[in-house]
Amino acid sequence: MGAQLRVYKRRIKSVTATKKITKAMEMIAASRIVKAQRQVSASTPYATELTRAVTAVATGSNTQHPLTTEVESPVRAAILLITSDRGLAGGYSANAIKAAEQLTERLQGEGKEVVSYIVGRKGVSYYGFRERKVTESWTGFTDNPTYADAKNVAAPLIEAVQQDTAEGGVDELHIVFTEFVSMLTQTPVQNRLLPLSIEQAAEESGTKGEILPLFDFEPSAEDVLDALLPRYVESRIYNALLQAAASKHAATRRAMKSATDNAGELIKSLSRLANAARQAEITQEISEIVGGASALADATAGSDK
Repeated sequence: MGAQLRVYKRRIKSVTATKKITKAMEMIAASRIVKAQRQVSASTPYATELTRAVTAVATGSNTQHPLTTEVESPVRAAILLITSDRGLAGGYSANAIKAAEQLTERLQGEGKEVVSYIVGRKGVSYYGFRERKVTESWTGFTDNPTYADAKNVAAPLIEAVQQDTAEGGVDELHIVFTEFVSMLTQTPVQNRLLPLSIEQAAEESGTKGEILPLFDFEPSAEDVLDALLPRYVESRIYNALLQAAASKHAATRRAMKSATDNAGELIKSLSRLANAARQAEITQEISEIVGGASALADATAGSDK
C-alpha cells in the first residue's frame, strides 16, 4: 500500500509542475494577443486606403492589368497558406490546412493547376510528410510578423503573377489564413487577392455604392497600377500574417487554459486516491496492531493457565 501512495505522490508532483508551465504559457499568450490586436488595428487603415486607390484607378481607366483583369481561361492558381511555427494551439494549424485542402480541391475541380506557398513550420511539415511540392516556404516569424516579413513573402508571389503562365506564372493568387474574430472565435478564411474584382475592392474599402471621382493618371493608369500592385499584395499579406498571429495566440491561450483546468482536475482526483490509499494504509496498520495485541493477550492468558 505504501508503494501505491508513493506513486500517487509522484504523479501529483509531476502534474503540478505541468500545471505551472501551462498556466505560464496561458498568461504569455494572453499578453501577446493584446499586442497582435493593436498591430491588426494599426495596419487596417493603410490597407483600406490602398484598396480605395486601386478601386479608383480600375474604375477610372480601361487598362488591362493583372491586378484587376480577369483571365478568360485561367490555368494556374497560387495558394499562400499561413500556419504556425509552433504547436500547443489546439486545432489552429490543422483548421487552416483543412481550408487550404478544400480550396485546392475546388480549384483543381475547375481545371486549374495549383502551386503552393506556405508560411509556418506546421504547414511545411504537413506537405513534406505527404511529399507534396511546395514552391516556396517561410518559417520563424509567425508569432510576431513584421512588414519586412510580408515583403519577403510577397516578392515571389508578385513575380509569379506578373509572369506568363507558359513561363511558370499564375493567373490567380489566393490566400488562406485564420481570421481573428474574438478571443473565443478564430475562423479560417479563403480570400482571392488577385485579380481583384472591382466589387470586392469597393466592399473592402467601404466605397460600395459610392460614385468615385474621376482622375487623371500620370504617367499612365498602367504605371500607377504597377506601383500599387506590390504594395497592395504586401499590405494584404501583412494584415493576414497579423490576423493569423493574433488567432494563434488566442488558440494557444484557450488550449493552455484547458490544459491548466484539466491538470487541476487531475490533481484533485489523484489527491483523493492518495488520501484513500493513506487511509487504507493506516487502517491496515491499526488492524495489524490490534490483531497483534489480541494474539499477544491470548498467548499470555494461555501461559497463565
